[in-house]
Amino acid sequence: MKKTFVLRSVVGVCLLALTAVAFAQRRRDPLTQEEIGQVRDASWEPQQRLKLYVQFARDRLVKLEEKRNNPKTKDRARQTHDMLDDFLLIYDELNDNLDTYVDRKDDIRKPLKLVIEADTEFQAKLRALKDAADVPRQEAQQYEFVLTNAVETLDTSAEDHRKLMADQEEAAKQKKLHAHAKNGGKPE
Repeated sequence: MKKTFVLRSVVGVCLLALTAVAFAQRRRDPLTQEEIGQVRDASWEPQQRLKLYVQFARDRLVKLEEKRNNPKTKDRARQTHDMLDDFLLIYDELNDNLDTYVDRKDDIRKPLKLVIEADTEFQAKLRALKDAADVPRQEAQQYEFVLTNAVETLDTSAEDHRKLMADQEEAAKQKKLHAHAKNGGKPE
């Protein structure tokens, strides 16, 4: 009984390790080394860092359009899938950074405005890809899941970003009122 338990435990740990290795090999960093350096240089400055992530996401969608419009592109469905996946990973990282700045109670109204504008742009590009009539059904099926996921993530995030902007505006207003009251009603 004890040997069976130990054997099962060892097998379970091995399977878990193999799964982790397989997952790590499948996931590649969507950022280039140069982009990683730019993010590192931006440190935790919201204005710079969020602007970079918006630009990186935009770059992926531009490259996607270029590849899709180039008749010489080989395995267009696979490349479309991979570029959409890269876009989504970068966009998720942008959202993670937003969460960090909110948790730190940073005023991110200015960079958030840029993100909200980009949301609209990205939504239009993804919807255009989703609605493209000239794509053979067999090809579209190969990236349909990641495209649907990207559209849904963008839709949800865009709504969240607009709500966050309203919350940020209200917090700034309250901070200003509090400072005004603290100064005895005198202008700052």
